[in-house]
Amino acid sequence: MKHRLAVVVGSTRPGRVGPVFAEWLEAFAREHGKFEPVMADLAAFDLPLLDEPHHPRLGKYEKTHTKSWARMVEGADAFVFVTPEYNYFAPPAIVNAVDYLAREWNYKPAGFLSYGGVSGGMRAVQALKPLLTTVKVMPIPEAVALPTYAAHLDKQGNFAPSEQVAASATTMLDELYRWSVALKPMRQAA
Repeated sequence: MKHRLAVVVGSTRPGRVGPVFAEWLEAFAREHGKFEPVMADLAAFDLPLLDEPHHPRLGKYEKTHTKSWARMVEGADAFVFVTPEYNYFAPPAIVNAVDYLAREWNYKPAGFLSYGGVSGGMRAVQALKPLLTTVKVMPIPEAVALPTYAAHLDKQGNFAPSEQVAASATTMLDELYRWSVALKPMRQAA
């Protein structure tokens, strides 16, 4: 059975471009062949700011949106966070989504497809790494960064990746798969 890859769309803003990149990555990962990718769009989960009465480590979720999000994260073997950069930081929606859960994240690797201005969203990635390690996610260094992201879109708003972007995505997915396989015994023991 293929490992399940959750492609997490991290922006929930109106007019966001993240779904365009996430849809490309989902199709690319499917073609790559080592994962069964699933879309995890945070806008669809509609997670308000931490509204559960109990600490996430207890797993005593009461809200439907939390239970749905927990099932998605629990069912994943690996993640790719598709993230823009907001004010030199990660989008609040991603931080909130990570904080919603605890054990569901454990012993899974994460890669990143970031986009933004000159930095390509890499400052958001660097901000997410310590947060993810706190919930026992292993962020890998291989990533896809899209500086001046609008230059990667055609007039209709479609994403046309360069050879370099495709090569970066292949490298990231290969490494993500290695980590997913290596961490599987830890996930099973937990």
